Amino acid sequence: MTSGCSEQVSASILPLDHSLSPCYLKFMKIFIRICFHSRVTICFLAVWLLTVVATPAPFRAGIAARNVTPDPLLPVSGGMGPSNPVTNKLGDLTVRALVLESDGTRVAICSVDFLGFPSVLGNKVRAKISAIPGANILIGATHTHSAPDCYGFPDGKGGFACDLKYLDSVCDRLAEAINEALGNLRPATIKIATGVAKGKIAYNYYAPDLYDPRCHVIQLLGLDGKPFGTLVNYAVHPEVLGSSAGVVSPDLIGPLYERIAAQGGGIGIFMNSAQGGMVTADCRGPNGRDIQTWAECSRIGTLLADEALRIIGAAPIQREPKLWCSARTISFPVDSPQLRQVMQISPLGYKEAQPGRVETQFNLINLGNAQILTIPGEALPNIGFYLKRKMSGDHNLLFGLTNDAFGYILTKEDWSSFKRYDYVSRVCLGEMTGHILVEDSLKFVGEAPKPERFEKEQ
Repeated sequence: MTSGCSEQVSASILPLDHSLSPCYLKFMKIFIRICFHSRVTICFLAVWLLTVVATPAPFRAGIAARNVTPDPLLPVSGGMGPSNPVTNKLGDLTVRALVLESDGTRVAICSVDFLGFPSVLGNKVRAKISAIPGANILIGATHTHSAPDCYGFPDGKGGFACDLKYLDSVCDRLAEAINEALGNLRPATIKIATGVAKGKIAYNYYAPDLYDPRCHVIQLLGLDGKPFGTLVNYAVHPEVLGSSAGVVSPDLIGPLYERIAAQGGGIGIFMNSAQGGMVTADCRGPNGRDIQTWAECSRIGTLLADEALRIIGAAPIQREPKLWCSARTISFPVDSPQLRQVMQISPLGYKEAQPGRVETQFNLINLGNAQILTIPGEALPNIGFYLKRKMSGDHNLLFGLTNDAFGYILTKEDWSSFKRYDYVSRVCLGEMTGHILVEDSLKFVGEAPKPERFEKEQ
């Protein structure tokens, strides 16, 4: 058919001049036939290119870590006020980065072994990364109470406990981890699961049963089916050792990472959740006193790792999961005199967007059938339960202390209502913090696309 068609085309466009030589006519017919087939080839190539462009790029992931244990060791911070001196280390402090990529969208989820990681430091890291939009870089703190101060708290002697040179090196190491994770990007599948973490891991110091026992897990697998990264999202204060033990340590998070790797889960990355007021590690001994030892850190961290791996074990594989990420700015009034003072005199150079207000980035991510919302502080468990209930995924994750670290976050009804809440109310931006967070989060979730629904493979 093609040959006949080409003959018809060539005959119709030749000049009707019978005086042309037979050789010229033969040449023109061959030339036109070549041109026709070239057009077919060009059309084929155009269709192929359109197909390539229209085909989504495969889902890829990469993960990396860096050691940021200070050498020489530095004092450690467990909260507002002077840091505590140290003489030893137990485990290493690390910064970790998980990079996800799908159809042109890149997201970095980062975890750092510190009490908190203010946005003034996070923005330094973002400025060092060119291959991922800054708004798509999430940085959360594990909340260990045995790491150097990242806030710039007063030291009680007219100075500050933080070491600015060390903090600059931490920002450099985290940027390196992100770039290495980018370099490690490879085709991947994921597994996502939610379940109750069983055993003696966490409890609420204010009211033992008022905490969220659910553990959310995201696992990255290579095309060979082997895990190379495991993200654990759970609400807990890693303060088994505490800031007065005289050690630098990731606390229970170190053994968590070691166990994940030893059990074939790849590189671990921990993102805290709504652990405010006062969801802490359950290191209570039989006599009612806390067991503040490295062995207890290891027991809890290992148990949490085992529970996370148990929860994710039977989860179905999600192939080519969709990835969507958005960022908005959230603004809070600063009513707390203590927090206002820290922001005004800290050598880190906090900036007020408006007089008496702070603002920061918060993110919403859809990954496969999961939805992730970031919280710039320590939300109390009731806020966490409510937000998860209103989110849109089959699995709803909250990344606490992420993108900023504004202290405790309470509802306006709880703020300064109970004597038990005196401390967490003082170390809170103000009465309206929780209300603003909830309202802005619900609006964000309501206006965002819904995560995909996943049907288990038969």
